[in-house]
Amino acid sequence: MTPNDADGLRSVVREHYGRAAREAGNPSCCGDQGNDPSNGLEAFGRSAYDAADQELLPEAALVASLGCGNPTVRAELRPGEVVLDLGSGGGIDVLLSARRVAPTGTAYGLDMTPEMHKLAQRNQADAGVTNAEFLLGTIEHIPLPDASVDVIISNCVLNLAADKGTVLAEAFRVLRPGGRLAISDIVLSRPLPPRLTAIMGLWTGCIAGALPEAEFRGELSAAGFEHVDIQPTNTMHRTDLESMASQLDPALLPPDIDVSSTIDELDGIVMSASIRATKP
Repeated sequence: MTPNDADGLRSVVREHYGRAAREAGNPSCCGDQGNDPSNGLEAFGRSAYDAADQELLPEAALVASLGCGNPTVRAELRPGEVVLDLGSGGGIDVLLSARRVAPTGTAYGLDMTPEMHKLAQRNQADAGVTNAEFLLGTIEHIPLPDASVDVIISNCVLNLAADKGTVLAEAFRVLRPGGRLAISDIVLSRPLPPRLTAIMGLWTGCIAGALPEAEFRGELSAAGFEHVDIQPTNTMHRTDLESMASQLDPALLPPDIDVSSTIDELDGIVMSASIRATKP
């Protein structure tokens, strides 16, 4: 199985994030190492959310925050809007969005991992949010009608998709004219060598599937989006990458990989970014 095998990649990603959901749902059992502020990934996970937002959310939603930013900050949500989060995970961005579009707006979350879907529903009940709905499905086939959504958000998920063009075309389809895309994701300052993009552990680590910034712009334009704006928010250097490497699943790494030299290759070219675009 290779990253070019879309079904195989989806299966590995589903298992990886299913395990993360189980750990988030029972932190006393499995810990919260992935969101420990001491791990050096300051711009990732729950640290992207201010104290006021964190106080509104169940702890399990914060523990399951596996993103690379806070797309709700730049989405400029307004009461009455319909919002869709692609790859909604434990529901943190959906629950925050639902509060911002209340009382007449709705926030949808779409995730392909059953464990995350159940965790998000539990977090919704714990948070007392009534204007949200979590859907089980893939971001390549969004289960919503054409032109039914005002805003699409996503948090470090598009890089996990084998076919970015299909995902962006689906996002374009469900947006209403004038609708906007506001996502956080990983971008690269230059393409990775093929031997690194073939490492499954770097896919689940949100690196191998990331697009160079110029290619991301091209994919958005090809899908029909206008006013594309990509703003890098954090560049990952050696300390960040060493922290991330310590959390990768060894079973998804080649046995002969030289971690130190791989980190040298990635140092300074992996960035989290805020990405916005509009549908004409």
